[in-house]
Amino acid sequence: MPEMRVLMAYTDQPDQFDIATYEKNGGYQAIRKAIPHIQPHDLIEMVKKSGLRGRGGAGFPTGNKWGFVPKDPAIPKYVVCNSDESEPGAFKDRLLIEKDPHQLIEGLILACYAIGAHRGFIYCRGEFFEGIQRLRTAVKQAKERGYLGERIFGSDFSLEIIVHPGAGAYIAGEETAQLNSLEGYRATPRLKPPFPAIAGLYSKPTVVNNVETLCNVVHIVNRGVEWYQSIGKPNNTGTKIFQVSGHIQKPGCFEFPLGVPLREVLEVAGGPLPGRQFKAFYPGGSSCTLLTARDIDISMDFDALMARQSALGTASVIVMDDTADMVKVANRLMQFYQNESCGKCTPCREGTRWMVQTLSRIEAGRGTIWDLKTIENVCNNMAATSFCALAIGAAPPVVSAVQEFKEEFEAYIRRNPHAEERPEMKISYPYL
Repeated sequence: MPEMRVLMAYTDQPDQFDIATYEKNGGYQAIRKAIPHIQPHDLIEMVKKSGLRGRGGAGFPTGNKWGFVPKDPAIPKYVVCNSDESEPGAFKDRLLIEKDPHQLIEGLILACYAIGAHRGFIYCRGEFFEGIQRLRTAVKQAKERGYLGERIFGSDFSLEIIVHPGAGAYIAGEETAQLNSLEGYRATPRLKPPFPAIAGLYSKPTVVNNVETLCNVVHIVNRGVEWYQSIGKPNNTGTKIFQVSGHIQKPGCFEFPLGVPLREVLEVAGGPLPGRQFKAFYPGGSSCTLLTARDIDISMDFDALMARQSALGTASVIVMDDTADMVKVANRLMQFYQNESCGKCTPCREGTRWMVQTLSRIEAGRGTIWDLKTIENVCNNMAATSFCALAIGAAPPVVSAVQEFKEEFEAYIRRNPHAEERPEMKISYPYL
């Protein structure tokens, strides 16, 4: 299956970030069609019928999320674009922000118009220095052209967009932690319910959408619902940007209809490195159950991967070949989650630390057979009882690595002459 570039159609053009080039390539036609000719509730219905699912990881139907927002025009509402792309293996949003920022601006305008929001925010990862500058320039250019500001196209709809740099925290990618950060507080998750659609930013109804999600809305309005439904699979419509990294010849972003076999994505990315064979993959970024070489023909869509007890997530395919040491992979991933835990809840704060110490002991040749059961028990507890999705996402990549490549963990354990002894279970804090 060849690539089908919709969102990435013009990302290779050197001046696509400039408004003149964007307009030349058909930009800002979607908001001209929508404002004021399509009623906000009809725009929401269009997005619902299109089948667009969120591209930030959860895959929740976008139109449904918009539909949850109260319709009372007297209540202030907000739309927040989640551009805090920090998931290991993810870099699609950075591409869109840096190469085609006006596509995002136009999608955000449509989302704000649909729910009746007069202020939108782009919460951008603080390390995206070029992206932040490009977004701010794009907002300024759009306002100069009359696409933002008071009474857009002579309608009653006015809109201001604010670009807000993030503070370098992975947890700020969680929508309620992001809202706290926007309000000037520490980025820690909120208890849900209430959900942001009812009580979000400044306790007002708020929609939080990913960069890629909002960019899709532009093409739904421009080309129609039926066109969008014709791409992909039922309940998995549209294209998806697959980010391929790791042990692969041509790492990068590749856009395909949802449902493309993993094998075809990897073939376009150049296949394995010379003389090597594929061993394992994280199909949706590091926060999911890994796949093995026997899964190479799996359909890359939300439902097929869920049935495999994994996840499409951000479609960040991390490739590992037969040189990968899965004990080191599991330990390195858990170190990341331990470092990025906000510390708010005990299962995540203590569970990730316990896992790092257990995996480090195994890697150092001091593990015991009891450690494998400890990994399973602690990870299951993290997944079942943590406050937000960080620990829920930290558990599957490690548990699945142990399940699929148990012999590698046992080989490390057999280096320990006391491998049969039950260790004293304690957790240490070397910095105290």
